[in-house]
Amino acid sequence: LMASGFSYDSSEGRALCAAITSVMTGVAYATSAEMAGELGPFPGFSDNRDAMLRVMRNHRRAAHGENEGYENLATDPVPLDGANCPDKRLVAAAARAWDQALKLGDINGYRNAQASVVAPTGTIGLVMDCDTTGIEPDFALVKFKKLAGGGYFKIINRSVPEALKALGYTPDQILDITNYAVGHGSLRDAPGVNHARLREKGFGEDQLDALEHDLESAFDIKFAFNKWTLGADFCTDTLGISVAQLDDASFNFLEKLGFSDAEIKASNLHCCGAMTLEGAPGLNEVHLPVFDCANPCGQFGKRYLSVDSHILMMAAAQPFISGAISKTVNMPSDATVEDCKDAYVQSWKLGLKANALYRDGSKLSQPLQTQLIEDWKDDEEVDAVAARRPQVIAERIVERIIAHERNRLPQRRKGYTQKAVVGGHKVYLRTGEYDDGTIGEIFIDMHKEGAAFRSLMNNFAIAISIGLQYGVPLEEYVDSFTFTRFEPSGIVAGNEAIKMATSLLDYVFRELAISYLGRDDLAHAEASDLAVDAIGRGTRDGVTNQGQDDTDEALSAAMGLASTGYVRSNLYVLKSAAVSKVTTSSTALLRAGSEGGAIVAETVTTASAAQTGTREKQVERIVEARVKGYEGDACGECGNFTLVRNGTCLKCNTCGGTSGCS
Repeated sequence: LMASGFSYDSSEGRALCAAITSVMTGVAYATSAEMAGELGPFPGFSDNRDAMLRVMRNHRRAAHGENEGYENLATDPVPLDGANCPDKRLVAAAARAWDQALKLGDINGYRNAQASVVAPTGTIGLVMDCDTTGIEPDFALVKFKKLAGGGYFKIINRSVPEALKALGYTPDQILDITNYAVGHGSLRDAPGVNHARLREKGFGEDQLDALEHDLESAFDIKFAFNKWTLGADFCTDTLGISVAQLDDASFNFLEKLGFSDAEIKASNLHCCGAMTLEGAPGLNEVHLPVFDCANPCGQFGKRYLSVDSHILMMAAAQPFISGAISKTVNMPSDATVEDCKDAYVQSWKLGLKANALYRDGSKLSQPLQTQLIEDWKDDEEVDAVAARRPQVIAERIVERIIAHERNRLPQRRKGYTQKAVVGGHKVYLRTGEYDDGTIGEIFIDMHKEGAAFRSLMNNFAIAISIGLQYGVPLEEYVDSFTFTRFEPSGIVAGNEAIKMATSLLDYVFRELAISYLGRDDLAHAEASDLAVDAIGRGTRDGVTNQGQDDTDEALSAAMGLASTGYVRSNLYVLKSAAVSKVTTSSTALLRAGSEGGAIVAETVTTASAAQTGTREKQVERIVEARVKGYEGDACGECGNFTLVRNGTCLKCNTCGGTSGCS
């Protein structure tokens, strides 16, 4: 429809959909009747002959556009709107197809009782490299295509240039409009932030080339301006930016260089594109409905298809489908129970056999996207809290950097042993902890895995242990070894927090991150389900769990003896292996301060200088993953964490697999 220049929410679009569907199913039943003449009808046809032919007559009446005369139907279907169909040949072909299907069926019967359904074809479209297939509207105008060698590049749907051509736009106008949506991928001739202005700030050709390379796949120009792209020495020596600013995840690099918000936004629009056609140069606003999608497109897009448009499109196709239509009706996040009820009532009145409503934000993974939008907003209240944050933490932080000094574990130390089965192979993970609960060593043992591989894992664990004792942060190991891919891999049994691992090292460092760093984002279970006090018999047996408030003294005593990793406690926050004192979560201090409560800290927090840079890299990776639409779940077929939302389901951008309904 888009390629032909017709809106999804238009009488012409619905008439085309009905005509095409009518021809498809009519020819299918005519062919089925021909097969029945050679092979005989389906079992049970003779017992249901009258009812089957009655259904065929009703299909034929809808194909001829009749509004009455339907047999034994409580709800009349929506007939084919031949008057609004742009291609009259399709209307005539649909009528001929059902005439033939009824005629041959009366003589031979039908080989098939059911001939057609409409399935969710997002995955098929992905494998076929199509913009969209089936009855679903397009999800977005700009998509991210994965490269075989790694990375992504932005492409505009091929239907968009074809639609612009069908609507009468010239090649130059089409190029300008598509560049507005996708962006130029360069700051060379951009307004505001460009090469000339950057050279005035001290940028050389090497830095500009590095920027251009990153901007080709950037989702926002702010992502490209960092110390990893430009080099830390250049940032500090030439640009005069302090190390503390470079390590601050909230630091605005371009603002420091003297660019205004308006200049940054204009440059970002030129380089990365608007991801929507709203506001495109030379585009007539009358043509905007042609490019409406299931959701608002881009950061500035406001238009999207209404709930009625989804239901009316299904109602146009339903009379010519022998089964049902599996299609998502997208609803905004502020949709009420009444809105859902109205959608179902309208679907019933129009004769639909099935309906699937999806309210934005109803999935647990949706708040990630909401949080991303909130991060981009200039909210004064959030800025005020962020401005107070360093003052609250600074009163309780004492930096202590220990270099080239090994902090050995005590001779008798705490720890825990975790047994699990990864991809069918038993794995034993043993940890050793300092007196303050921080991890200082690990041991990895395999069961019946062969001398070479088993010994290799043992020695790898020793190397990791030595690194931890010399001050290498556990976060660095987690970032380096999670998501590595090799055998054994697959389903994990015996661990309540981890259910899938892409390799043995992925499993080990997921377990360590969850147990010692509080990295619940790497777990496959809710953090509340893993709490120490989450298990009990409950009121059903007349026994209630004792709340933590009533057992603070006992819990504190137990925590002094129990392994921090074993109980997966949040009372300790690991900053690095060089930490020598018990630490209190700075997040908890901030939360207490923001809620107006008293801030009480009986311990001193010590941290290594490597902590801040690691956190900044984590934040940037999380933000980039959210922009790409990743939900954070592992694909059940290939194990990659590249699942993106596809209506009510998830589909994998790596292998094309789905969560089960498309």
